Amino acid sequence: IALGHFKPGQRLLERELCEMTGVSRTLVRESLRQLEAEGLIAVSANRGPVVVTLSRKQAADIYAVRALLEALVAETVARNAPQSKIDSLVQAFEELRREISDPAPLNRLMAKNRFYDCMIDCADNDALGTSLRMLNARVTLLRSASLQRPGRTAHSLNELELLVAAIRRRDPEAAHAAAILHVRSAAAAALEHFSEAETREAN
Repeated sequence: IALGHFKPGQRLLERELCEMTGVSRTLVRESLRQLEAEGLIAVSANRGPVVVTLSRKQAADIYAVRALLEALVAETVARNAPQSKIDSLVQAFEELRREISDPAPLNRLMAKNRFYDCMIDCADNDALGTSLRMLNARVTLLRSASLQRPGRTAHSLNELELLVAAIRRRDPEAAHAAAILHVRSAAAAALEHFSEAETREAN
């Protein structure tokens, strides 16, 4: 779903998923239940599991909340995280920098997810971490559209570099601002996808 292999509105057939992944129907069903809980798929009586389709407004709302939560995480890390945690965040960012040019989209996505997970862990706030992780699961539906924008990957890396630099300086205000900038830029890139899709439908 994150890589765009399964499109919004597409049905997920258990038999095909079993063949694709090489796992049992039981494991596939457990995974589908988890995806439903995270809001990535919806299950209807008539069609079964279907990848969720987000409206432009839903996407904008998700990014608006994500900006606030990530800014709070970044601010908390800059203010409270022990140096050992910040060192681990720097290492996660360096790994992301190496992986970001990997030709395999899955490797790039996993490196980015590891960075975000590390930053959430550094904040050491269970309520905040749970909320942001659930929200980021829905961002998965939008991330492939955002990262496909020309030049977005390089801009994203630069934005995260500013964020990490602010955290290393123990500057909560700058970290907060850098997180807001990063998410708003990602939102702008993703929402352009909706505008283009609406234009194609109109034509």
